Amino acid sequence: MKPSMRVLLLSALLSAPICAASTSAVAAANDSSAATHPLGAAIASGHKLATDAGLEIIRAGGNAFDAAVAVSSTLGVVEPISSGLGGGGFYLLHDAKTGKDVFLDAREQSPESATPDKFLDKAGNLDPKKSQDGPWSAGIPGLPAALVEMATKYGKLSLKQDLQPAIRIATEGFPIYARMASGYASRRAEMLQFPGTREVYERQPMTEGTLFKQPELAHTLQLFADKGFDGFYRGETAQKLIAGVKQAGGKWTPQELAGYTLKVRAPIEFKYHGWDIVTAPPSSSGGIALASMLQMLEPYDLHKMDEAHRVHFIVEAERRAYRDRTFFLGDPDFTTIPEKTLLSRDYAQGLRSTINPDKATPSDQLSGNPTPLEDDETTHFSIIDADGNRVAATQTVNLLYGSGLIPKGTGVLLNDEMDDFALKPGTPNAFGVMGYAANAPKPGKRPLSSMTPTFMESKDKVAVLGTPGGSRIITMVLLGILGYDAGLSAQQVAALPRYHSQWLPDVVEAEPDAISPEAAQQLTAMGHKLVGAEGKALGSSHPWGNLQTVEWDKTTDTLSTGSDPRNPVGAGAVEAAR
Repeated sequence: MKPSMRVLLLSALLSAPICAASTSAVAAANDSSAATHPLGAAIASGHKLATDAGLEIIRAGGNAFDAAVAVSSTLGVVEPISSGLGGGGFYLLHDAKTGKDVFLDAREQSPESATPDKFLDKAGNLDPKKSQDGPWSAGIPGLPAALVEMATKYGKLSLKQDLQPAIRIATEGFPIYARMASGYASRRAEMLQFPGTREVYERQPMTEGTLFKQPELAHTLQLFADKGFDGFYRGETAQKLIAGVKQAGGKWTPQELAGYTLKVRAPIEFKYHGWDIVTAPPSSSGGIALASMLQMLEPYDLHKMDEAHRVHFIVEAERRAYRDRTFFLGDPDFTTIPEKTLLSRDYAQGLRSTINPDKATPSDQLSGNPTPLEDDETTHFSIIDADGNRVAATQTVNLLYGSGLIPKGTGVLLNDEMDDFALKPGTPNAFGVMGYAANAPKPGKRPLSSMTPTFMESKDKVAVLGTPGGSRIITMVLLGILGYDAGLSAQQVAALPRYHSQWLPDVVEAEPDAISPEAAQQLTAMGHKLVGAEGKALGSSHPWGNLQTVEWDKTTDTLSTGSDPRNPVGAGAVEAAR
């Protein structure tokens, strides 16, 4: 980075940067997304068409929850690499009228037939082809149920109205963009196994700029719009989904589809430096891990530390929280989670007491498996409306293009969330994380997730944030919270350089330029092993994540958005009050 750029960003960070500046963060200094008009609505999402869809619904008289249905369903159309009706998600809602926060757990559920033995090879080892590709890898989708709940219980418009932008875009098409084309090229061989997938993806060249139409998905969306829950989980669509899974060699039942249950849960809530943090409870691991890390870090004055020690203390907190994630967290309907203990300040104090201020703590055991890079396979959006309602939503099909399976005639790309279970105890999944009995698969159980949609509120500000990124989601949200706490704007938070540690493998991963050469040398001397994404040499790998955030400054009654500059098709926008 040029010295002048670093000085500019350091000034923007109020002379107290959370981490060293990177070239991707330079755009943050411009802060062109800030609004200076009366409070209206703000939306940031991973694709401009989805952001536009949400604003269209706001202009039609909808609220943040209607807009969330529009954004969510449109992302499923324009980001099939990341999410859709065949996947699931978490939706954190704040109802301004009641002042209450609720968490919609629309995580996929394990089919009864998907027992652990289905995912092992003849030698008894986990077979990634079975857990990541095709019918056995797919859980019962939950995203449609969440859209019904938001529209019917919280929205001002109908589900049919909220889905119109997604139906229109699926029908008329949109231009294929670079990462969608490259993602398909990397997955084409697996996806071409399935007739329904070929029907959608081989009718036009999958090249950048080509118009991508999805008439089958438009039809499925229209049935869903007309009939609600029954339009997806029963009737024509359900029959086609079951038939497609069976044709590919798997097994779903009508009872499993019709019996899908959206879980409405109480969010995790805690305080940090004057902020009220509201975030994701299990079956997400994010909220408990965030609370643990921030409560470990709270007594430290991170802003006054030198860079190396600031990174050191953050990494040591991450290491301890991810260890607890491995052993204690799972679906709360199937697993007894010691939540009260894990969230207590006394427990955090005990963990903090084990941190050596000048030396890395070795993880319990070492693993040579690098954490796979993931930023395209999940997506996030953030919304605040004129009434103060807000939504933080992270949704996914898990890996790139999910299972690759589209049941013929539906246009619905099914997830591969079964890989998020501990299919074989102590064996890492696609994101390098592993688990034991707490996250073992059972019929109807939801796999543990890292998705962490989050609200922050102080006396002066409200922020909504979240990101995709696999096991890195939690640490990206952590750095975002620390960024807001340091006084950064929404766009600066979205652009922050990133580093990550997750207990195993025993490494610190960092984006290029996220840690200065001087700090890297100090950290290495402390005993940390620094690498780039996927275990590559530090500074030689790609950046990660796609953070989307919106902020309301109460003191000036203005809104601003932050859309991750790592994603060229993402967009944040502010609509003036009418």
